[in-house]
Amino acid sequence: MHQEVMHCIRSRRSVRQFAEKQIDDSQLDVILEAATWAPSGSNNQTWLFTAVQNKDALTKINDALRQGFLDWTPDDDYPAKRKAIMNSRNEACNYFYHAPTLIIASNVPNYQNGMADCATALQNIFLAATSLGLGSCWINQPRWLTNDLPLRQFLASIGLPEHHILYGAAAVGHPAHTPQAPVRKKGTVNIVR
Repeated sequence: MHQEVMHCIRSRRSVRQFAEKQIDDSQLDVILEAATWAPSGSNNQTWLFTAVQNKDALTKINDALRQGFLDWTPDDDYPAKRKAIMNSRNEACNYFYHAPTLIIASNVPNYQNGMADCATALQNIFLAATSLGLGSCWINQPRWLTNDLPLRQFLASIGLPEHHILYGAAAVGHPAHTPQAPVRKKGTVNIVR
């Protein structure tokens, strides 16, 4: 059994090229169930996983992200944030790589474990997707614009509570291309016995 788990962990990749084919309802059910079985602080389970598959809604989310990044000032020098701003000027930019399914992980405000809980759930999403032969990728942009009013208004219109904090999202779909595994860096493990 542990070999199957390790195989899934080792074969998971951040997929950034997706086929146009939508995932099956049964696949989405498995992925969302995996998310809900992630650990959460004190077993609070205060998260919400909003799965968006409607093409028009996905376009509106991407458009809101592009518009939001046009005038956004990041709070640090993380290179991907600067790239998100630069990409916002390109009308062809799609922040979730044209994936047919976007799963947004959100949680209640004023909850110190919000990010940790959503991160463990997103990892479960990625591993479940891999086990089903699907591709996935962590999407940061909704998190960075969690307070962007037009984005939040649209997300509220599709059922994501206005007071929730966006902690991340998963692009999910059939991979059009699966990248090779990068070499694992040395010196990242410290064992004290």
